[in-house]
Amino acid sequence: MSGHSKWSTIKRKKAATDAKKGQLFTKIARELTVTARQGGGDPDVNFRLRLVIDKAKQANMSKDSIERAIKRGTGEIKGEVFEEIRYEGYGPHGTALILDALTDNRNRAVADIRHLLTRNGGSLGETGSVTWLFDQKGLIIIEADGEEAEEFALQAIDAGADDVRIENGLVEIYTPPADFQKVKETLEREGVPFSSAEITMVPKTLTQLGEKETIQIMHLIEALEGQEDVRQVYSNLDISAEVVDSYEYEAA
Repeated sequence: MSGHSKWSTIKRKKAATDAKKGQLFTKIARELTVTARQGGGDPDVNFRLRLVIDKAKQANMSKDSIERAIKRGTGEIKGEVFEEIRYEGYGPHGTALILDALTDNRNRAVADIRHLLTRNGGSLGETGSVTWLFDQKGLIIIEADGEEAEEFALQAIDAGADDVRIENGLVEIYTPPADFQKVKETLEREGVPFSSAEITMVPKTLTQLGEKETIQIMHLIEALEGQEDVRQVYSNLDISAEVVDSYEYEAA
C-alpha cells in the first residue's frame, strides 16, 4: 500500500496549496456539516467529527469556517441538506472502485460519476459489487525514515496497531476500526506527528497493471475526486512508488 499512501500524501499537499483549495474547503465543509448532523457538534463526543476537524486544520481552513459548517449540521445555521452515498464500480482493466459522495443532488452526482467512468472505460456497478474486495481499517500515516520510523512503528504496535509497514519514507499504521481512536489518541499523547489519520477502505488484494495502464487509472481517480460531490475514491490498483514518481514527472 505504500505507493497508494505516497500518492495520497502528494495529493493532499497539492490540494492544500493549488487552485483547487476553494473546492477542497467546500468538500471539507460538507463533511463537517454531515458529520455534525449525524453525531452532534461536540468533537469530544463525536470522534468522526474530530477527524474531519483535524483534516480541516491540516488544509488551513479557518476556525470560523469550521464552526459555521458544524453549526449548519447541528441546525444552528440554516443550510443545504447533504446526504452520504456510496457508489461502486469499475475502472478500465477491471480495477475496482469505491466512491464516497456527499451531495445535495443525488441525480446530478450519479450522472456526473457515470459520465466520467464511461468516458474513461469504466462503469458503475450495483451496491455490494466491489465492497467485498475491501476491508474497513483505521490508517495512520507518518512521514519518517531510518531509526525514527522504527521507533514510531514500535510505539504504534505498543498502542495496539495490528499491522505496521515502513517503506519509502512512510510509516503506515493499520488498526481495526474499533481500535483506531485508542491508537490515535495514544500516539498523540506521545507526540507522534501524523501526515493523516482516517478510517479507510483497504483492498484485500491488489490489481497489478503496466505503468501506462496504472497512470491511466490514476488520472481517472483524480478526475473523479475533482468532481464536486465526490469526497473520496478507493481502488484496488497496485500503485508502486516508482509509478507515483513517473506520474509526478508527467504532471510537472
